[in-house]
Amino acid sequence: MDLALLRTFVTVHRAGSFTRAAALLGLSQPAVTSQIRTLEQQLGRPLFLRQARGVTPTTIGDELAHKAAPHLDALVEIAETGLEEDSSVRTLHLAGPPEFTAARALPALTSLTGQDGQGYALRTSFGNAEEVIEGLSAGHHDLAISTARPRGSLLTATPLCDEEHVLVAGPHWAARIGPGLRRKGASALENLPVVEVHESLPLVARYWSAVFDTRPAASGAVIVPDLRAVLSCVASGAGLAVLPRYLCAPALKSGEVVALLDPAVPPLRTYFLVVRTGTLAMTHIARAHEWLLRAAVDWA
Repeated sequence: MDLALLRTFVTVHRAGSFTRAAALLGLSQPAVTSQIRTLEQQLGRPLFLRQARGVTPTTIGDELAHKAAPHLDALVEIAETGLEEDSSVRTLHLAGPPEFTAARALPALTSLTGQDGQGYALRTSFGNAEEVIEGLSAGHHDLAISTARPRGSLLTATPLCDEEHVLVAGPHWAARIGPGLRRKGASALENLPVVEVHESLPLVARYWSAVFDTRPAASGAVIVPDLRAVLSCVASGAGLAVLPRYLCAPALKSGEVVALLDPAVPPLRTYFLVVRTGTLAMTHIARAHEWLLRAAVDWA
């Protein structure tokens, strides 16, 4: 059986779509479709059920993926290790959201790059949950940090930590709102400018739903796709925002920003450590995985 066909099959299985698999493999969609059709002809059984949006593996498809995926991952590991100038240096490819990865994960993992880490090298990519999971599935990353738990059994997710979200604004806006926001409710915030990472206001909308049981009426005044930039804008007086506490804690302590509300049950978002199933048998991935889990105890 052609290993290239198996690699394409596993990528489609993980991506759930010929289109996404083609992008991950650097192939055209017709080429991916042709390879899957060839493999199905060789096996004499259908591997996927075509649907309007993506594909679903058949029972045979799932069985083949479970058997083939760990071995293909191991072959990729052998190939990558063979390309190293010094085979004693192992490279860990990490992917995750930029802010959390920069503030939490990288400081925890940098000690692995020294003598105590047995000469590990570290390569990092940033992206949203969908991007890092797709990259992990395609074999571009060894370990991913995601705010979404992936479906299926070819990826293994372990809860890493919970992130508390805080409604913050600059002192000027906090004084304008005044005390008693819990009693006033979301209506007291309707005319305030909002700083967010996307036009859909994902963090504000989640906070409004959890705390006020409603949807935000405001629209974004400043949209910038990085929470660190959101914090800077809020500190400079651009408006209110919802930010993770770990990120804004120093600014809260210094008074640059003010927490507008202290709900009894603050909204939380869970981060997951995700690997391809079976790859924790690889020492460098397993050690980084364990290192982050231990570090997360102190983050709480």
